[in-house]
Amino acid sequence: MCKRLAAVCFALIASAIPGSGRAQFTDPRTYVNSPVGLNQLEMVYAYARSDTSVDTSLIITGASLNLNQGMIDYTRYFGFLHRLAWVQPALPIAGTNGSISGTNIGAAETGTGDSGYQAAWLLKGGPALSVEQFANFKPATTLGVSLTMTAPTGQYNSNKIINLGSDRWSFKPEIGLSQPFGPGQKWEFDAYANAYFYTDNTSYHRVEVLSQEPLPGLEGHISYSFSDNIWAAVDTRYSFRGNILVSGVNQNASQQNFLLGTELSVSLNAKNTLIFEFADALAHQNGPAIKAFAVKYDYTWGKGYK
Repeated sequence: MCKRLAAVCFALIASAIPGSGRAQFTDPRTYVNSPVGLNQLEMVYAYARSDTSVDTSLIITGASLNLNQGMIDYTRYFGFLHRLAWVQPALPIAGTNGSISGTNIGAAETGTGDSGYQAAWLLKGGPALSVEQFANFKPATTLGVSLTMTAPTGQYNSNKIINLGSDRWSFKPEIGLSQPFGPGQKWEFDAYANAYFYTDNTSYHRVEVLSQEPLPGLEGHISYSFSDNIWAAVDTRYSFRGNILVSGVNQNASQQNFLLGTELSVSLNAKNTLIFEFADALAHQNGPAIKAFAVKYDYTWGKGYK
C-alpha cells in the first residue's frame, strides 16, 4: 500500500487484490514514511482475465476465466520502537466464470475469497511522527520489512476444479527499499525482495495433497509525482521456482514469470484518493497468463489530519 499525506501517498498492501495481477505486486511507495495515528479504509474493484482462479500461484490448464472482485481493507498506522509500523486486514468478495478448453467443465462461482493480513515496520528512514511533526519531515531513503499472510477462509469445494478459496495458508515475508531522487525529489525508486511460502492443501481433488515450493520474487518500481496530488508509476516483477507436487509426485511445474504494471494515483483532497492500476503477464512459464485492472478508493482520517 502506498502511504499519503500531501505529497506522501497511501497505496494498497501487498496482499491486496488476490486473484488479480496486482496480487503479485507490492505497490510502489509502500515503504515511504507517513504520520502515526492515521487510519485508512480502502474499497477496491478488480477485474482479471486469467488461467487461474483467486490463487494466482496455481494455473488451471486450458482455463479461460473472468474474475470480478470487490475488496475492503482497513489500515492502522502507529509507532513501534520509535519507527512507523502498520497493520492491515483485508476481505475479498469475488465472482468468477469461464470454461476449460477440451472439456465440458464450466464455472460460475460467487462468494468470499481468502482473507489477507499484513504487518509492516520501517527499519530506517521512518521515524514515528505525529501529523504536526510530519509537516517538517524531509523524504529520505527508507528500508522496511513486512509479513503478509492469507488465511483459508474463502469458499472452497474439493469436488470442484475452480474455487474462490485456496484451502491453504500462504506467508510472504518481504524487505523493501525506497529512494527519492531528482529535482524536488519528485522521482521515487523502489526495490523489493520477497517470497511466498505455502502450507499443503490436504483436500486437493478430494483425496490428494497439493504441496508447493516457495515462490521468490524481485520487484522494481519507478514513480513520478506530477504534483502533490498526482503521481504515476511503472511496476515490474520477476518470480521463479514454486514447483508443485501432488501427493508427492513432482509435477515439473517450476515457474518463471515477468509482470509489467502501471499505476496512477489522484488525490481529490487530503482525505480522498482514487487509484487506477493495470497489470499484464508478459512472460509466464507454468505461471498465470493474466491481464488485470483495478480501481481503488481510499479514505484517510486520524487525529490532527485535515
